Amino acid sequence: MDINADFVTRSITLCLEHGATSRKSAMHTSVVGTSDGDLRVMVLREFDAGTHTLRFHTDARSPKVKSIEANPAMQILAYDPEAKIQIRMRGRGRVERDTPSADAAWDASTNFAKRCYLAESGPSSETAEPTSGLPQWVEGKNPDDAQVAAARQNFAIVLVTVTEFDWLYLANSGHRRAKVTIGDEGTPSVSWLVP
Repeated sequence: MDINADFVTRSITLCLEHGATSRKSAMHTSVVGTSDGDLRVMVLREFDAGTHTLRFHTDARSPKVKSIEANPAMQILAYDPEAKIQIRMRGRGRVERDTPSADAAWDASTNFAKRCYLAESGPSSETAEPTSGLPQWVEGKNPDDAQVAAARQNFAIVLVTVTEFDWLYLANSGHRRAKVTIGDEGTPSVSWLVP
C-alpha cells in the first residue's frame, strides 16, 4: 500500500463520510470531548470535506452546550478496528438552534429520533429512579409530526470545524501516522509523525 499525503486526506474524508452515512460504520459513533474535560459518545451525522466540518445533534439543554458556548475548543476521536484507522481531531465547535442548518437537520430526522428531545428534563438532570426522561406516552413509540412538534425547542446541532486531524494506520509491517493541519484558506498540510 502506497501511503502518501493524498492517501491520508482521502482516507480521512472517506472514513468520516462513511461514518456519517452508515450506521454500521465504527466511525458512526465518535468520542467527543469539550473544553471542560468531559467526554461522551455522539453520533456523527455529517462530514463536510470542503469545510472540514462535523455535525452532531444534541439537546439544547445539555451541559455540553454551555461548555461549547463558553469555550469552543473540542476534540473528537473516531476509530475503525476493521480498517485499523484511528482519527483524532481538534477543532472549534459552535451550537446552532434556530438556523437554516438546524432546521434542515431537524426536518431530515425521523420522528422516532425527534422524540428524544421530548424529555421533560434536560440531560444530566437527577432523577429518583432509572428513566429515559421521556413522557410515558411516547416510550417505545414512533410519534406523529404533531406529537414531536414541541420537541423542536430542545433540538440543536453542534458543528465542529476541524483544524487538525491526527491519522493513525495500524499495520503489522509498521504503523503509519500523519498530522493534517488545515490552513487559514482551508488547505490541508500533511506532516508525518512517528506512531
